[in-house]
Amino acid sequence: MNLRDLKYLVALADHKHFGRAAAACFVSQPTLSTQIKKLEDELGVPLVERTPRKVMLTPAGREAASRARGIVAEVEQMKEAARRSQDPEAGTVRLGIFPTLGPYLLPHVIPSIRARFPQLELLLIEEKSDVLLSRLREGRLDAALLALPLHDDQLHSEFLFEEPFVLAVPEQHPLAQRGDTLSMSELHQQRLLLLEDGHCLRDQALDVCHLSGALEKAEFQATSLETLRQMVAANVGVTLLPLLAVQPPVASPSNIRLLRFDDASGPSRRIAMLWRRSSAMNDFLEQLARLFKALPEALFVLPPQAPVAAPASGKAAA
Repeated sequence: MNLRDLKYLVALADHKHFGRAAAACFVSQPTLSTQIKKLEDELGVPLVERTPRKVMLTPAGREAASRARGIVAEVEQMKEAARRSQDPEAGTVRLGIFPTLGPYLLPHVIPSIRARFPQLELLLIEEKSDVLLSRLREGRLDAALLALPLHDDQLHSEFLFEEPFVLAVPEQHPLAQRGDTLSMSELHQQRLLLLEDGHCLRDQALDVCHLSGALEKAEFQATSLETLRQMVAANVGVTLLPLLAVQPPVASPSNIRLLRFDDASGPSRRIAMLWRRSSAMNDFLEQLARLFKALPEALFVLPPQAPVAAPASGKAAA
């Protein structure tokens, strides 16, 4: 048994297909298949159920793949520790970030990362939070930006910043005719457009609904913040948006009104960088986290908006 064969097994577990696993390992399919068979012979149990259309791991195969993944991750950590002892600020970092944060945060922080660590290769992986957390635990990510709270004794959590939410309403909406602030109580009985299941922002928005008495507009669920933004512009409903998602250079439709909450306990999300406590990159990741903490305060203030004209006649849309 050698490390190469363990990597082949992990690839097969990930891809569930001999051809794709072989391509990911840069070997031919017969080579990968032969080595998996040798591994099975050595362990004395079948690891794979081979069918014409797909590959499934046996229970022993799933157990072996899980252990192999840990071994491969530890070896990679060993290599990384040795390399960083020579040049702590170079090499590759695999950083996970979730979709409702990545496009809006990264333009504000990547330039400072490039300036501070010019030799660093930063690989950004955008996935939903549960996928990022799983990959982080498995060693497939070095760190991830996630929303708190998260409880895992194996992970170090470095708080970065708290991001308020704002309410986005169509310009025809009654709330658009008032000032730029509102209270949580004014959300009572409002029907909010939300993201589909799997997005942490959906869970956060549902918490706001429960606290304020707002409801979900359940007949529509969006796949992205941009879809939510366009639905509000089309007067379909109202939604919560993270403040970074409405800051320049993000373009917002002119017929949307953004309202901030005047309550001291207004809705927000707390963002942290997480990494394994056993990581050989701990000191470097602390330096990287400091760059994310150093965002300008102006990014957490609602940008100026043009006044909304009062409706010419008739009732405003509800």
